[in-house]
Amino acid sequence: MTDDALIYDPSRPLDPLGDGERQASEGVKKNYAKVGSARPSSLIYTYGPGAVMDLPHFTVMPSGLDDWDRIYARRDGAAPIHAPALLDVVQMLLGTQVRELRRFPHEPSRTAYSRDGADLGVPARVFPQWLRCTGCDRLAPVAAFDYRNTSPFRPDEAAFEHTSCHGRRLPASAATPTGGDASRSRKARRQPAVTARYLLACPDGHLDEFPYSWWVHEGGPCPTRVEAPVLSMIEHTGGRGASATIHCQSCGAKRPMNEAQGEAGRAKLPKCRGRLPHLDAFAAGGCTKATRLMLVGASNLWFPAYQSIIVMPRLNPADRARDDARRIAVALGENLAKFGGQLDVVRALLGGKVDVAAMSDAELRQLLHLAQAPPESEESRHARRADWDPVDLLVPEWRYLQQKPAGQFHEDTVSGLTLSPRALDARMPPAVGRVLAVDRLRKVNALVGFTRIDELDRVNDLPGRLVSLTRTQRPEWTVATEDRGEGIFLQLSEAAVSTWEERVLESREWDAHRRAHRRNFERRFSETAKPINPDDRLPPPRYWLVHTLAHVLIRHMAMDSGYGAASISERIYAWPEGGPDRPAAAGVLIATTASDSDGTLGGLVRLSQPELLAPLVRSALRHAGRCSSDPVCATREPHDPEDFLHGAACHCCVMASETSCERANRFLDRRLLVSLPGSELGFFGSADVW
Repeated sequence: MTDDALIYDPSRPLDPLGDGERQASEGVKKNYAKVGSARPSSLIYTYGPGAVMDLPHFTVMPSGLDDWDRIYARRDGAAPIHAPALLDVVQMLLGTQVRELRRFPHEPSRTAYSRDGADLGVPARVFPQWLRCTGCDRLAPVAAFDYRNTSPFRPDEAAFEHTSCHGRRLPASAATPTGGDASRSRKARRQPAVTARYLLACPDGHLDEFPYSWWVHEGGPCPTRVEAPVLSMIEHTGGRGASATIHCQSCGAKRPMNEAQGEAGRAKLPKCRGRLPHLDAFAAGGCTKATRLMLVGASNLWFPAYQSIIVMPRLNPADRARDDARRIAVALGENLAKFGGQLDVVRALLGGKVDVAAMSDAELRQLLHLAQAPPESEESRHARRADWDPVDLLVPEWRYLQQKPAGQFHEDTVSGLTLSPRALDARMPPAVGRVLAVDRLRKVNALVGFTRIDELDRVNDLPGRLVSLTRTQRPEWTVATEDRGEGIFLQLSEAAVSTWEERVLESREWDAHRRAHRRNFERRFSETAKPINPDDRLPPPRYWLVHTLAHVLIRHMAMDSGYGAASISERIYAWPEGGPDRPAAAGVLIATTASDSDGTLGGLVRLSQPELLAPLVRSALRHAGRCSSDPVCATREPHDPEDFLHGAACHCCVMASETSCERANRFLDRRLLVSLPGSELGFFGSADVW
């Protein structure tokens, strides 16, 4: 998508705060702009730009990042998040013009009734913009209803109302006391209006309102030739899925929504118009894809595309120099070209922004040279993106974790990472080779786009299907969140893992998993994806091993750490050797993070003490050998036509919550962790030993 590939009207910008201020200056009854709130993490993972967010009385869609600049302009710019390794990946995906990762526009209130930060927030628009009156079932655009949001401290009361609702039509046989029209026998009263819950979506990420008038009249105009026929939506609560019926009160036509469901229903729907409601724009030339019916709240309506990193010091001197040069370029802006050769002026301009006082003139001159170097060519960037593997983001973290901390509570002041070495208790299983206490860590998550209908791990065409967050394909920033927390890093013996992995690759159980993965991949592969070998997407046996170990440890750590299991997450480092730049890895970082101090209370890192961790690991392995669903769970193995991506694993023994697992409870098998009846593949041997 190029800069001119969208049809957009800049004369109608989305500016909720500005609109409210203009109404107040004109003496119009004020409706406050704030309609709700959400945690920053939910705005990355669940309700980001382009998603439909449920509020108590209607739904909204957070807008694209272009509209956020008006919010940031109400302060002295936006505070960036320092995560250079993550910024490198974002630039590779979105372009070298991306200069920074920004926090959400937010300012905490000092008291419950304080107005601090009332002029900050994420701009959003009402979407879908068709509403249904709960009193008379009238179906109409949002302009037909009255908006009310007059309480500054109760945004949850914001609602749309039908001000002249006469209720549902009474049966024709019903008589009024005066013999009048039965349908008008009730007095007009205000009734709330709710979102009409049907949408049209296409695989390219376009989303549109459902054309109710077009649908009920089967693609034609209303026979009465009225400009805006009166529609109603009758909900049938006993049905499932699309259970409503659309009525035209003007001509009497009616049509059920369930006709639009399934493969047969797609042929009855109109072609996609290429609408991008989060950008208030349309794709130039429309769209050639077929649409499908989508319900508000559907789980496949919005899939975020984000990258995450545990911020760690850079070991490569070239990377550190490039990071410093980038910070200088951002701090100087246009002054870089003007005064780049005048070191005294540069030092004065950078005072308080970038610490260069300890740098010699030669070092500063070298950084300025790097800062003024031409950016990477688009050809090179696209080639690098085509060859990029998400594992590349984990390799630097793994390399740093291999370093021995200088001592207890060894802190890197730039990244905030604090590590402590831990000895291995004699009771620790010998295959566990190393343990680190991660006393403090910082995790940064950056949103780069989203998809609809199919999530990204099902496709191989990320550049083509990724929906942009901005109206231009050259954004200068993207939004990110910053979480702090603590954790425990466990590393398995590489010699033991590699020997075990060779044995698993030749086993019958692994062949069954490989065949099931192929069936799953082919059946659920995106219709817009490029050809790819499914085996290239199958994680190696060591990933299944470390992943299953992480899950059983999370269950036990939750009981002893004071954190709920859903708040503890995993970060898996498991891949075979891939050349000098990718050493083999087999380890896991189990951590808890939060946007405030709740992520650093110390309950989890305390369990890294040798006398506590060894019994915990042994207990977790012992419990992994038994499940309340055995023998069904212990012998579970996919056979044609089954395509599930796990073996001996279920919610009674191994599976974790969505917030804990990085692979949605796929690629788990207790048989690879401990030997179960009928299998001798367990990495840790028989569970009875533990």
